[in-house]
Amino acid sequence: MNEADQLVIIPVSGLRQLSQFIRLPRRLYAGLPGYVPPLDMEQKDLLHPRKSAFFSHGRAQYFLAMRGGRPVGRISAQIDDLAIERLGENIGFFGALDAIDDAAVVSALLDAACAWLRAQGMVTARGPFTLNSNGETGMMIEGHDAPPMIAMPWHPSWLPPLVEAAGFAKAMDFLAYQMEIGPQAEEKHLVPSSLRLGEGRLGSVTTRVMRKDSMAEDGEILRGLYNDAWRNNWGSLPLTPEEMTAMVAQMKPILKPEHFVLIEQNGDPVAVALVVPNLFDIAGDLGGGPSPLGWVKLAARLLRHKFHSARVILLGVSSKLEGTALGAILPALAITELMRRGKSLPYRMVEMGWVVENNMPMRRLIERLAPEPCKRYRVYDRALTAPAD
Repeated sequence: MNEADQLVIIPVSGLRQLSQFIRLPRRLYAGLPGYVPPLDMEQKDLLHPRKSAFFSHGRAQYFLAMRGGRPVGRISAQIDDLAIERLGENIGFFGALDAIDDAAVVSALLDAACAWLRAQGMVTARGPFTLNSNGETGMMIEGHDAPPMIAMPWHPSWLPPLVEAAGFAKAMDFLAYQMEIGPQAEEKHLVPSSLRLGEGRLGSVTTRVMRKDSMAEDGEILRGLYNDAWRNNWGSLPLTPEEMTAMVAQMKPILKPEHFVLIEQNGDPVAVALVVPNLFDIAGDLGGGPSPLGWVKLAARLLRHKFHSARVILLGVSSKLEGTALGAILPALAITELMRRGKSLPYRMVEMGWVVENNMPMRRLIERLAPEPCKRYRVYDRALTAPAD
């Protein structure tokens, strides 16, 4: 092999290589049908050790695949101390996997990540996560041509087979569903009209919107309910106060009070849903690193709230209502309230994801509105008990 064509995997070191790591996907996938680059600043919030809340309880090593002095792939290897505590196993994560269509590149990247995790005492590599299950989750295996959605990853169709060829097997799938909302949508009801929130009281149960002057406090309410409701879902990890603070700070410019549904019983929070506008709607045509004029356009669109789609990122019901009639209908009530609010917001479509494949109660509820998932993401496992061949 010509030395110039030799494949080398290097650990990322320094801000210059970190910047190269963050920008690489939009350079590898430019022009591919279905790919729309996220903003570099959005990815920087996920990956930069000084910006990502993950690093308050985890550590990571990034790698670049270089050939002929040019990057042809990337991957992260990370250990989340909260995950080890929650899962009770030494499971390490990999993520941020992007590469050209080359089995040797993908295999070498995965081997590098696995070797780092093994050296840290991990016995299983699981992913992709950026950087854990509270961030971007899974590898896209279906839905490549669907409209892009905020904080949902995109991968080329060649990548999953190459991951599987490198010894990784399916651990779990996550699904996303899209449904039409707003004045033009056909009205569909998940609960009888007499039980719909927003039209009055349901006994002692009421709903309210987000308080813009108390977003941090409402964020803590959301975090508590989410952690409680999702504690038994496959692979779920608790959101930390630092992660919620970062989420509120990042989303504050695009959130409206109507995006937050808090359901209370006798004044106590019992269910919550949060929908966020789709940043791709106003930034998708500007590239990952907008020009100065691009930033001006983005600011103007943001000011006018020029979004036409959104995503439900959090939905949860208090565990103290498990097994009760009210607990059974609260998810439907929360979704119905979001649909009702859609008539006063500019959105024409809302996406719900990620939904764990084996969460059949939630799937049955959502599939009454959207019978088929629009996207599928796969999480893989590989044992690390012995070095890869």
